[in-house]
Amino acid sequence: MVTDALPPAPGLDGLRAAARVYARYRADLSWGALLAATAPGIDLSEAAHRTALHRWLNAWGCRLRYPRRGEPDPLDAGLAAWWARHTLPRTPIAALTDAEVGALAAAYGELAALPAGRRTLGPTAAAKALFAVRPHTVMPWDAAIAVTLHGARDERAFARHLHTGRAWARAALAESGLEEHALTAYLGREDVSLAKLLDEYLYVTLTRGREGMTP
Repeated sequence: MVTDALPPAPGLDGLRAAARVYARYRADLSWGALLAATAPGIDLSEAAHRTALHRWLNAWGCRLRYPRRGEPDPLDAGLAAWWARHTLPRTPIAALTDAEVGALAAAYGELAALPAGRRTLGPTAAAKALFAVRPHTVMPWDAAIAVTLHGARDERAFARHLHTGRAWARAALAESGLEEHALTAYLGREDVSLAKLLDEYLYVTLTRGREGMTP
């Protein structure tokens, strides 16, 4: 269990303001394409789903090389093997247990280290990939979010990030008195999970530097 003080929760007003700003970015077009390509749910045992995930990660700027025809694809093979090794929890982020956080952090550590051409998949792509396969469970990060909140991007920092997301989700549910779907609808983002809504807040306030946020 994480015992260090976690960052304070943003509150419903902060989440609502960030959601309005995030919606203006039209950043979810690639997410919709991924959902359509992997319906009714992403399954990385399927090659087409691994390809769709690769394309979605690159749409977010991860710059993962596509192999030329006839070349081996270490990322595709690594994703398939990683998926076969892990049974990931589907628990909503507010209800995650410490054991589930530990399992997700371990899966993240392996995922970040997967070969991807001349580099590894890396911490940002690994976090986003985990979110893609468990969108109600995982609050992802990018470099700005990870370093600002936790000062690192390793497995231990990712576990802390999930603990932060769990605490924030519980605080939002308690403040609103609503269930998750009703809460995201109330905040104007009814088609996304609470984990994603929390990430949108971090993206707007940290990655984009509060761009467009009103005082």
